[in-house]
Amino acid sequence: MIIGVPKEIKDNENRVGMTPAGVEELVKRHGHRVLIERGAGEGSGISDEQYAAAGAEIVDGPEEVYQAELIVKVKEPLPPEYGLLRREQILMTYLHLAAAPQLAEELARIGVVAVGYETIQRADGSLPCLIPMSEVAGRMAVQIGAQYLEKVNGGRGVLLGGVPGVPPAEVVIIGAGTVGTNAARVALGMGAHVTIIDISVDRLRFLEEVLHGNLLTVVSNRYNIERAVRYADLLIGSVLVPGAKAPTLVTEEMVASMKRGAVIIDVAVDQGGCIETVDRATTHSDPIYVKHGVVHYAVPNMPGAVPRTSTYALTNATLPYIVEVANRGYREAARQNPVLAKGFNLCLGRAVHPGVAGALGLEYTPLAEVL
Repeated sequence: MIIGVPKEIKDNENRVGMTPAGVEELVKRHGHRVLIERGAGEGSGISDEQYAAAGAEIVDGPEEVYQAELIVKVKEPLPPEYGLLRREQILMTYLHLAAAPQLAEELARIGVVAVGYETIQRADGSLPCLIPMSEVAGRMAVQIGAQYLEKVNGGRGVLLGGVPGVPPAEVVIIGAGTVGTNAARVALGMGAHVTIIDISVDRLRFLEEVLHGNLLTVVSNRYNIERAVRYADLLIGSVLVPGAKAPTLVTEEMVASMKRGAVIIDVAVDQGGCIETVDRATTHSDPIYVKHGVVHYAVPNMPGAVPRTSTYALTNATLPYIVEVANRGYREAARQNPVLAKGFNLCLGRAVHPGVAGALGLEYTPLAEVL
């Protein structure tokens, strides 16, 4: 199979969909061809020469890359790329279609086989290709929050860990999954007082056992969220429903009750956000806006700011699935591997993931009927 890896064009997206190790695996071990757009790896510190040494063919532009049967990206296609896609072309990337109805419409119209890394799902519910980026985003959320709490950046002027005689900042995290757990670990390590809120008492019990420091665990309900939001210096939203739009758990009224200069980071923005006042995504070039006196950070591709770490963490998780699709073709790969099959969002114009179909108001078609 011919696999194409284009240069990402999203604002300050410096990750790349494949490393030289992945190229070598596909080309030298399995006999496929890999086309890499010139300069695609520069943002992650990977040169064209490294790709070429691993067996890739370096091509000059996206038009050549998109001749491939399988396109491997990091982020969803943007409008300039829509015209490069074609029917039954396989696209493997993070899609987050619940928050991107126009993209879903285009992919369905074209008839692309769209595989979203974020919905590849094991039987235990875990998301193996989303976990590494959630780990990065969770850890980054606290670093970024600490930065925007500084007065010079519009915040309250609060040091996350405080100092002797002065209390630390209050960090409130909604959602105790991978993002929330990593955020809590970093915030606790920096000396903050952390409240983590989740619907699962078992998950909260587990975190109390494994995390140490000023940690308060709280069961998720409107009363508890409203109370915690009111005292938060830094509020991190980290709620995920695979494939579906994130539920709104923090209302505008709650945000209006927050301290002036508090900071909100909604990591769930790529699935529509779980905080009502996060009504638009921002970019690395223009990352924040202020509403009700609260600083809002809503960049959907946070890990793109640390691409050297993120690219390698991402491709460690995604390469086995890419190899499987390349070796077997998408139809047989989906039939043979139910974990991979969960990643299929759209296929030949049909919505084949129930969460995606429900979020977009589309008719759901079981994947087996399309294959």
